[in-house]
Amino acid sequence: MFVSIKIAVFAFILSISASLVLAQSGWTSTRVESPGDLIAVFFTSSERGFIAGDDGYLGVTRDGGRTWTREPLNVKGNITEIYFRNDDNGYLVAGKDMFITKDGGRSWQKTLIVKTSDFRGTTPEFLSIRFANKKLGFAIGSVLKVYKDDDVRVIDSLVMRTNNGGEDWSRVILPTKAELFHMDFVNDERGWIVGADGLILTTDDSGLNWTIQKSHTTKDLYNIFFRDSKNGFAVGEGGTVLRTENGGENWEIIKTAFPKTFLRVDFADEKNGWIVGKDGIILRSSDKGRTWIKQESNTKEDLYGLFMTKKYGWAVGANGTVIEYQR
Repeated sequence: MFVSIKIAVFAFILSISASLVLAQSGWTSTRVESPGDLIAVFFTSSERGFIAGDDGYLGVTRDGGRTWTREPLNVKGNITEIYFRNDDNGYLVAGKDMFITKDGGRSWQKTLIVKTSDFRGTTPEFLSIRFANKKLGFAIGSVLKVYKDDDVRVIDSLVMRTNNGGEDWSRVILPTKAELFHMDFVNDERGWIVGADGLILTTDDSGLNWTIQKSHTTKDLYNIFFRDSKNGFAVGEGGTVLRTENGGENWEIIKTAFPKTFLRVDFADEKNGWIVGKDGIILRSSDKGRTWIKQESNTKEDLYGLFMTKKYGWAVGANGTVIEYQR
């Protein structure tokens, strides 16, 4: 009996020690000279990566983040997302503008998604972009209207779709007018969008039609990530974490001890995932997102962007904050 008690105590101590190691390991913080907040980060290799944010700032590193160089873009809007389909083909959005690179980010070409004349009296704003393949792509966001005293309101959802690599775009009709924040695709047919008031949309016909999934929350959802067509996560306002194992037919609310607003979620493999958000919070899971442990981020700045691999990771945030994770 005493032996079994000792074994149980020893196992408990080991589990606590492992949790402490997970909680304390990995992150170092620095800053880059940027005009404001950094919102997006994407790496195409351990050496080459991109960070972006306020006032059209786009930074590139070719030495694993030791130095960053600003890339000139003729855009004043805030860059809200960078996405690379492969090493060479990348995309970014800033306000109503989109830029495409076909040479790994050495040069960027502006692409017209919408005509201003189609939105008279209102302004389209894109926050997220995805290309499911070379030709099929999407840009999502909202239609804004300015009222008296510079009161800006969202009056409609906005999804634009291209099937010829961005040469032409058409608007997709949605069953909602809510603000849209982020999207993800796992193949040519299957994708998801998250937005205000707990909105989750899904498509299984390459984005021609979208239906609403039950999220069981009214909190704003800012980011969605799917590892495959079944396993996905969404995070958002007030510490909201959602998890599904069946493509969103059922979403489970995962409770954590942290009420901070979460802004990004990413998984390096099937088991290991991270969440970042307000006040520099970083959570780590090593059990497929069932439980989450707080890590030391070495910053109190809000963290908006996240990119994770099995060997390294990056997060970016307010006031030029850049933090690196290495195992």
